[in-house]
Amino acid sequence: MTAHKHPANPAATPRITPELTPSVEELEAQERRLVFRRFTYDDAWALGLLLVRMARERQAPVAIDIRRSGQQLFHAALPGSTPDNDAWIDRKRRVVERYGSASYLVGARHRAKGTTFEESSRLDPDTYAAHGGSFPVTVADVGVIGTVTVSGLPQLQDHRFVVEALEEFLKDEI
Repeated sequence: MTAHKHPANPAATPRITPELTPSVEELEAQERRLVFRRFTYDDAWALGLLLVRMARERQAPVAIDIRRSGQQLFHAALPGSTPDNDAWIDRKRRVVERYGSASYLVGARHRAKGTTFEESSRLDPDTYAAHGGSFPVTVADVGVIGTVTVSGLPQLQDHRFVVEALEEFLKDEI
């Protein structure tokens, strides 16, 4: 697997200041806040379209994937994305499915302990990547039922891009 590098595109950067790396506590707070009341096929489609619109506005070279209970409900590949982005999506998504937390948060927890996910998880790095961009779809009173994943930007920007879309999508619920 090649390194997770992407061409710099300032227009693709989310509105959140990219220089500030969020703490584990901030990342955990995002997960507690970004919870759905329900998550239907139509919700997946609408969230996917929101992500595509945001990516097009920023000319972000991303691939987008939304799943529920293992079923892919939405996928889009925008100009500049590559098949490698789909491989990254799968690796990041598997981390969320295994740990029930955002892929970036899983990596941040390991870094906070002075190690890396790759060193301490003992999982195949060709199968799992604790890099930013995959976020759990959590339904209130149910738990994690799926994932929303983006690949194509640097990992913190991938994470923030998904969070920004979820905040917009859930603004009336949170």
